[in-house]
Amino acid sequence: MSEKHSPRRSRTILEGPARTPNRAMLRAMGYTDADFEKPIVGVANGYSTITPCNMGLNALTSRAEAALEGAGAKAQTFGTVTVSDGISMGTPGMKYSLVSREVIADTIETACQAESMDGVIALGGCDKNMPGAMIAMARMNIPAIFVYGGTIKPGKLDGEDLTVVSAFEAVGQYAAGTIDEQRLRAVEFNACPGAGACAGMFTANTMSSAFEAMGMSLPYSSTMSAEDAEKADSTAASAEALVKAIEADIRPRDLLTFEAFENAISVIMALGGSTNAVLHLLAIAHAADVDLSIDDFERIRGRVPVFCDLKPSGRYVTVDLHNAGGVPQVMKMLLEAGLLHGHCKTITGETLAETLAAVPVDPPAGQSVIRPLHDPLYATGHLAILKGNLAEEGAVAKITGLKRLAITGPARVFESEEDAMAAILEDCIKAGDVVVIRNEGPRGGPGMREMLSPTSAIIGRGLGDSVGLITDGRFSGGTYGMVVGHVAPEAAVGGTIGLVHEGDSVTIDAEQRLLQLNVDDAELARRRAAWTPPELSVKRGVLAKFARLVSSASKGAVTDAD
Repeated sequence: MSEKHSPRRSRTILEGPARTPNRAMLRAMGYTDADFEKPIVGVANGYSTITPCNMGLNALTSRAEAALEGAGAKAQTFGTVTVSDGISMGTPGMKYSLVSREVIADTIETACQAESMDGVIALGGCDKNMPGAMIAMARMNIPAIFVYGGTIKPGKLDGEDLTVVSAFEAVGQYAAGTIDEQRLRAVEFNACPGAGACAGMFTANTMSSAFEAMGMSLPYSSTMSAEDAEKADSTAASAEALVKAIEADIRPRDLLTFEAFENAISVIMALGGSTNAVLHLLAIAHAADVDLSIDDFERIRGRVPVFCDLKPSGRYVTVDLHNAGGVPQVMKMLLEAGLLHGHCKTITGETLAETLAAVPVDPPAGQSVIRPLHDPLYATGHLAILKGNLAEEGAVAKITGLKRLAITGPARVFESEEDAMAAILEDCIKAGDVVVIRNEGPRGGPGMREMLSPTSAIIGRGLGDSVGLITDGRFSGGTYGMVVGHVAPEAAVGGTIGLVHEGDSVTIDAEQRLLQLNVDDAELARRRAAWTPPELSVKRGVLAKFARLVSSASKGAVTDAD
């Protein structure tokens, strides 16, 4: 981890006769003598035309650069990578999704540290942009702020709001014969109308909301539409706030305290956010040297209700939340209920309580996105941590929207997502089954793919309340149903999920927080003795490096663990 440097690190590469070559290269980019007196601020631009999530970031980057220069800083822009989870979903390319989180973190750290930048503003849109940037910020501990590229507006079809998950579910509906090809194509053409990240409270909007709750993004910025003018205005304000943070020497680890992580978890529970938040917040906490554990999510779940009615399991999309008061409204309600640490600092220097002072205590009348705390959708949080002989280190389940919270049934075992998907579409999975998808964990995948395709196909076939699914892989933020992911230890390192046989009895019990293989200990011991670790499926390149370095999902699947 980096030491805490002086507020003007760039002076070390600009002052004195020995630094003439450094200044000479900067003069090639138009620097003047006056510019050498300014703080140098990195602008980490996640722009790409790979995904609609990031295609609007160039315009925001231009606003950030202009605002930095106007506030007395000197901007240095560099690019970061992204992959589209939605486009790579269900393909081998999805193996690179979680890996990209680490690549983004390494990219930002490398550029900022190599050039001794005094601060960084990172702009991102797709799921891994946000935790990747925050991991880098926590590692470097130089003044930093995150700008979310914004959410996509919902698609419309016959008066219904659509999201990208609608398209995945339509595949299952088409396979089940409940919709025809014309309807399937209509969903495809209308689900994603323009720029921005997936519309529901999926992973991108979950993580942007968490960062606002931790004070690393400006108020209201996490739920703005990518295509609305206020998004660009908020970007400029973010750049100005960062320059003030550099002057005041406000650093990420001043904000990313244990209590700030508790605030983020509380907000995520209230919103009904993505299971991926568990993985990413654990990784960010690791980078910040904060002792957060998977059990903290279960502890907070028990005291924070879900009171926002948001997709995937609810009715509304993120722009609806924004119009109802956004994350500040949710935080104010939590604060009034004693469920938020109001003393936590933000990037502006204010405490959360000060930031929320003007926000009404009650949500606006005439809307049903944010419900009163006394009348929540669910009395406790939705991200349950399950343990048992199938998950000694823990597993993550999203339990909202379920008609039943427990199932015991025969295991239907698949060694990959593709095998499971084929069985679902061929009508080989029946009510009462428990689908087991293994060798998709951080090491075994490698890359810990998201299982949105099979879970959506199960929903589309009408089996969401009658079929269970467990995996050592992940789920999309758009996933819902009786599904359990992040099973740890994973199959590739000898976890019990790797010892399940076809037809074994498996229990998922969200009420008891239990994930159990109903096989006696002697038989399990026999199977374990006969187990041999699989060889890595890749030998070279970024996937192989990730597989060799990655920690357990229960520790955030980080690549720099001690």
